[in-house]
Amino acid sequence: MKRIITFFKQQPIWVILIGIIIVTSFIQPRFLQTRNLLNILLQSSVNGMLALGMTYLMINGYFDLSVGTVMGFTAALAVGLQSVGLWLSIPVALLAGAAIGAINGFFVAKAKINAFIVTLGSFIGTRGLIYIYTKENALIGERMEFTTFGSSSFLGIPTLFLIMFLFMVIGEFALRMTAHGRNTYAIGGNTEAARNAGIPVDRTTFLNFVFCGFTAALGGVLLAARLGAATPGLGWPDTNLMTIATVVLGGTSLLGGSGSVTRTLGGLLTLGVLYNVLNLFNVQSYYNTLFTGIVLILVVYVDSNIKARQARYA
Repeated sequence: MKRIITFFKQQPIWVILIGIIIVTSFIQPRFLQTRNLLNILLQSSVNGMLALGMTYLMINGYFDLSVGTVMGFTAALAVGLQSVGLWLSIPVALLAGAAIGAINGFFVAKAKINAFIVTLGSFIGTRGLIYIYTKENALIGERMEFTTFGSSSFLGIPTLFLIMFLFMVIGEFALRMTAHGRNTYAIGGNTEAARNAGIPVDRTTFLNFVFCGFTAALGGVLLAARLGAATPGLGWPDTNLMTIATVVLGGTSLLGGSGSVTRTLGGLLTLGVLYNVLNLFNVQSYYNTLFTGIVLILVVYVDSNIKARQARYA
């Protein structure tokens, strides 16, 4: 019991999520229908993959503005190369995402260029790659097994969500139990202290950018499987900011050094439930963006106040 109480104290996002579910279940009976709950999980699967890599990067003290366009580009590759075979299209898509992440990581970690400038440039460049590759046309999947997989389930739970959840479990374990995870926390907390302690700061940062690109690519593959197609508009325009909002809402600090994949999962499901509730009440979709912006500002405000208070106590 003490562990449960401690867990909720350390990760209040889950308390918020449970509260929203309880309140909504009373005022909107359709919310607890099995079909609706499974739809929330399915809708969260792609965003969860992007948020996983972003969690590592933000704990490290950085962020990536290109994850949305990387997702769109790799989705196009996963669909466009199906004529050759899935054995080629999926690995190429994943390698492309990791390669873009490696380019970002090189310029940030090795060349010491500001991450905002690097990933913004990557965002614009990858956007151009999408238009060049798709020729501004929608790509339709040719392999039925790929689309069937995207709509499949295991024990009633969407397969895409199970894949995302498995990666999150592995990601949380790696953060907590491996040297790379501990180094990530140390660098985000105090880069110079970590460097003086002999931690490979540049290598760790580089690998986290690669991982962020890889998970964005995996999100693109999952999205392509779910839609059975890819359009030039995938990942545009607010996917990048939505991913950051998910991670921040979960409790990962914008300043680095604190956070977890478990918290990100809580933020992901909370946003998923909130959007679903707005849809059930027939609220226009553009209010979702306004709502997300308000939530993000409030979370950042609370986060900055907590950090300032901790600094005063220190």
